Order: sequence, then C-alpha cells, then structure tokens
Amino acid sequence: MVRRVRRHTHSGGAGESGLAKLIELHAVNSAGDMLITVALASTIFFSVPTGEARGRVALYLIVTMAPFALLAPVVGPLLDRIPHGRRAAMAMSMLARAILAWTMAGVVSTAGLELYPAALGVLVASKAYGVVRSAVVPRLLPARTTLVKANSRVSLTGLLATAVAAPIGGLLHLIGPGVPLYGAFVVFVCGTLLSFSLPHKVDSAKGEARAELSAGEDVEPHRLGRQWREKRPGLRSVGGPVLHALQANASLRALSGFLTLFLAFLLREHPLGGLSGPVSLGLVAVAAGTGNAFGTALGSWLRARGPERIIISALAAALAATCLAAAWYGVLTIAVVAAAAGIAQALGKLSLDALIQRDVPEEVRTSAFARSETALQMAWVIGGAIGIVLPLNGTLGMAVAAALVALGVAFSVRGLMTGARGRATRPRTV
Repeated sequence: MVRRVRRHTHSGGAGESGLAKLIELHAVNSAGDMLITVALASTIFFSVPTGEARGRVALYLIVTMAPFALLAPVVGPLLDRIPHGRRAAMAMSMLARAILAWTMAGVVSTAGLELYPAALGVLVASKAYGVVRSAVVPRLLPARTTLVKANSRVSLTGLLATAVAAPIGGLLHLIGPGVPLYGAFVVFVCGTLLSFSLPHKVDSAKGEARAELSAGEDVEPHRLGRQWREKRPGLRSVGGPVLHALQANASLRALSGFLTLFLAFLLREHPLGGLSGPVSLGLVAVAAGTGNAFGTALGSWLRARGPERIIISALAAALAATCLAAAWYGVLTIAVVAAAAGIAQALGKLSLDALIQRDVPEEVRTSAFARSETALQMAWVIGGAIGIVLPLNGTLGMAVAAALVALGVAFSVRGLMTGARGRATRPRTV
C-alpha cells in the first residue's frame, strides 16, 4: 500500500520536483485536522441539546473569525517579509497543533469554555499552514504541469486522507473522547518532521514580491543604486477576471459554510424522508464529499485555458440546484444540492488558481494566493454564521442558499464573460 501511494504521489515528475513531499505532508495535515474535528464535533454538537449546540457552535464560529482576521493583516504580510522560512513555518504550525491537541485531550470531556482558546490556536495554526502551502506549490511545480493540476493533486490527496482518518477518529472516540486528540498529537508530530524533508527550494524567494488586494502601491526598488518609483502589481491591476473569479468563489464558499451548519442543525431536528438524524446527515455528507472529490479529480484534466467559463458553469449548476431544492425540498434535492455545491466549490477554486497563474505576475503570484485564500475562508465563516441564525425551515434555507449564489452571479458573471470574450479575441500564445 505504501509503495502504491508513493508511486502515485511521485508520478508526473512530482518526485523530482519535490511536489510529492508536499502532497504527502498535506495528507498528514488533513488527517490530523480530521481527528481534531471528530473530537470537537462530538463534544460541541452531538452531546448537547440542539438549542445549546447552536449557541456553542455560534461561539465556536465567532472564535474562527480570529484566524482569518489575523491572516489578512498579520500572517500574510509576515510571510511576505520572511519568505525564506516556509519549511520552518509549516513545521511550527504542525508542532503548535500537536501541543494544543495534547492540551485539549485533557479537557474535551467536560467541553468547558477553556476548550475554546485551544481550539482557536488550532485554527490559527491550521489556516497559517494553508496560506504557506498555497505559496509553496508554485515553487515545486514539475515541468509541463500547470498549477491547477498540481493544486488538484494536493487537494485530492488531502480529501483521501480525510476519508481515511474520519472512521479512524470515530473508532478512537469509542475508546474515549480524548483519544482522537492523542492520535492527532502523533500525526502532527510526524508532520513536524516531514516539513523539514521538503526541498530547500521551498525556502527560496528569488524574484518574488508582495501582492496587494488593491490597485497597487508605490515601492522604491533598489537595483545597483538606480532609483525610481513604480506601481507594485496588485490583484486589481492585473485584470478584472481575477477579482471577479474571487467574488464568484466567495459566494460558493459562503454557500458551503451555510450548508454545512444549517443542514447539520436542520437534519438533526427534521430528518429527511423519515430517516433518522444521523442517517440524514450521513447522506448529505457523502453527497457533498463525493461531489467535492469528483470536482477535484475533474480538475486534474482541466486545461488552464477558459477558467472563466468553468466558474460561470459552476455558479449556474449551484444556482440551479439550490433553486430546485427551494421549490421541491426533499431527500433527492438536498443530496443534489450537497453534491452540486461540492463540485462547484472544487472546480471554482481550481479555476481561480488557474486565473491567478495566468494573469498575476510571477513575482507576486505566491502572495496573491495567500490573500485570496484568506478572503475565501472569511466567506465560509460568514455563510456559516447565516446558517446558525436562520430558522430551521428547509424551504427557507434553500431559498437563502440560492440567494447567496445569486449574489455571486450578479457580481461576477458579467465581468467573467467579458474577460473570456476578450481572451478569445487575442491570439493564443500557449
């Protein structure tokens, strides 16, 4: 099994470029995060009445805002200023989660408020790892491999590791509520060691600069005493399609956050079609996971050209599914919504990556990935917050879900279509 896994991760030149090491590290990261998720979900969700669970998850969601608030103004610029310590940054994020998992294992059974500071630390470390990983992938691209395909391979491996770790976490939880956290401790310690096995070029930042979510800022470059002022390229200055793609992906990510929390509480109180609550939740989870995995796998065969049309198609599919569920709420339509949301989110993110790769200058590309990831994670939190406060009515919930996607359509489709038409009228260079 190990030989087969390594044969897959090292294929397509990934072994020679070092991408295989990052793929394996991301699998370890995903498995550890899933073990922590299993332990916390059983504590703050399933073990208490619905009303109290909503309050606890709302508090947990408020806590999750902090990592994203830190990533944008603090962690992102910090990584821009110290681009030579990416391996150490990944190792520190792993080690921090290992220590916090061990700490939470002693208090998870009581589910007291002291659990939340540790959970906050885990989230900050996890999101910091995600930002660093996004910045590292372009440095490890094999020859003749696009960034969208490389990201797809990394993400798909993480999904597979999550699928393996979830049942293991459930079995460990049967032994004791803190046992999955002890398992996460072991996994993250291994991840700490694996971080330093990444190639040294991960810490090379030759030719890179900092990207801004603005039209650009004045900088004073110093080259052999020559002084001049120039505009540093930002996401707006490289063209509208990138920002419009980010807006579209934000709506899809908000849809994901909304469905995750809203359906979790809705199906617990009002199961689908006479099924039990756990079976209903399991059905939706399987549909969403299958859709996400399918979309990620499909991204492996996508070409870098035409990402605008792919994003538009993803938005259209998500909007059609949510409108269908709002009109005819039931087992089948909810499963379709979950699957469509998973596919749309996966394809939308991979297409956004392709646009950043195509339009953002190479010297600021890694920073642009970090900042776009922060914006998408904030959108997920906002969508989840809406799901927490909304009344537990299926038809109403699906109407709100359709409205979230419709906002993305309204703000982004016209710009994406204009960008696609403009791209089509220019001669192809690749």
